[in-house]
Amino acid sequence: QVQLLESGGGLAQPGGSLRLSCVASGGVYSIYTMGWYRQAPGKARELVARVYIGGGKDFADSVKGRFTIFRDNARNTVTLRMNNLKPEDTGTYYCIIQEDRPGGMGDVWGQGTQVTVSA
Repeated sequence: QVQLLESGGGLAQPGGSLRLSCVASGGVYSIYTMGWYRQAPGKARELVARVYIGGGKDFADSVKGRFTIFRDNARNTVTLRMNNLKPEDTGTYYCIIQEDRPGGMGDVWGQGTQVTVSA
């Protein structure tokens, strides 16, 4: 069974940087997308960024120019680098992969890691 192990996150000051990493292990099928969602208190979960197996990337408008995302297909890892952090980036960040399974596409979520941006 696939498991996602997230690391990174924590507390940063406005304008600071953080890095989140996620590694998938345990019988992983071909991974179509790898990415991150976030959820702020009282708000819906939203896409932050994702990278496709071919290298294409999607970013939320609010993080364009500040966040970058990389994936290492050989290691089944995805890294989110967050620069120029803002208080509105605060939330729980969830790693997600979309697997191409024999029966169809399937999502796997991580348990989440907290990011707090505050002076």
